[in-house]
Amino acid sequence: MKPYDFLIVGAGLYGAVFAHEATAKGKRCLVVDRRNHIGGNCYTKRINDIDVHWYGAHIFHTSNEKVWQFMNRFCRFNNYINSPIANYHGELYNLPFNMNTFCKLWDDVHTPDEAKARIAEQQGEFEGIGEPRNLYEQGMKLGGRDVFEKLVKGYSEKQWGRPAEEIPAFVLKRLPMRFTFDNNYFNDTYQGIPIGGYTAVFERMLDGIEVRLGVDFVAERDKYSALADRIVYTGALDEYFDYRLGCLEYRSLRFDHQLKKGVQNFQGNAVFNYTDAETPYTRVIEHKHFAFGNQPDTVVSYEFPQVWSRGSEPYYPVNDDCNEVLAESYRSLAAKEDGVWFGGRLGEYRYYDMDKVVASALDNPWLSEKQ
Repeated sequence: MKPYDFLIVGAGLYGAVFAHEATAKGKRCLVVDRRNHIGGNCYTKRINDIDVHWYGAHIFHTSNEKVWQFMNRFCRFNNYINSPIANYHGELYNLPFNMNTFCKLWDDVHTPDEAKARIAEQQGEFEGIGEPRNLYEQGMKLGGRDVFEKLVKGYSEKQWGRPAEEIPAFVLKRLPMRFTFDNNYFNDTYQGIPIGGYTAVFERMLDGIEVRLGVDFVAERDKYSALADRIVYTGALDEYFDYRLGCLEYRSLRFDHQLKKGVQNFQGNAVFNYTDAETPYTRVIEHKHFAFGNQPDTVVSYEFPQVWSRGSEPYYPVNDDCNEVLAESYRSLAAKEDGVWFGGRLGEYRYYDMDKVVASALDNPWLSEKQ
């Protein structure tokens, strides 16, 4: 008999949820992670009494009651509402697109009907198109030229490292378009930040479960595969197969975290998006505002999109048509891997929100097997 029922590769959201639920069912679990901490990209690091989202902002939001109740077993959420500000060459706009945005964008627009009429004027030939083929067509059809040029184009092209005509349309479909004065970025029923930070959530999920950090599973595959009957793998799909069919594309990020001592309030909001093409970073995050903090210092993070290459950290799958064809080939290989389950954003090569990752882990069929 092997010492563990499950080897979980990755101590991020999918891996931690699965490990907790499997352990609760009496299974013996070992969790390994390449990094020196748990939590994956949701990891928060405490600096001067501020929970810093070390790999970028993560706001939990969902309309899935099951997922919300599950997460509340490990933390209490504050009532933070995500309301980013867009900075376009010093002009400030509310996000997502709503009446506050439109009234600032056009001085003579004051009502929903006036905003709709102005957008209709600018949609031009895109008003009657069918399903948009890319982000350019999606942006023009959704909000017209001014909205697209000032608030979508530069930000998206920096983020994805390619022209808007080559970015998948689904990227913009996640962004609400409202004709009310509502700055709430999400339409979900529930939203917030865990009080005490995300790392504490993962510590509670993994309490009593063996975790080994600094373990490169791919490099030590034979050693760790021999320890468990089955493997839950949440790393990069193509890396598992040693890129034998070629590399899938990802976008990476670089963060410049700055502690600003003696500065109590740097920018007045948790999230600023820089939507012009010239500013090299896409976002500036002031972490204390996620928790309504009044500490005497503040921590600010500048987020720089990066080209991904083998060995760098993959953050976002590039789910365009070309990559989807290759991903399907890898998924076919994955389906033939006996005793291995591929889960999470990297393991499935899907652009998942956090709640969808939790839901997917909870619904893993291995957890519903009879004892």
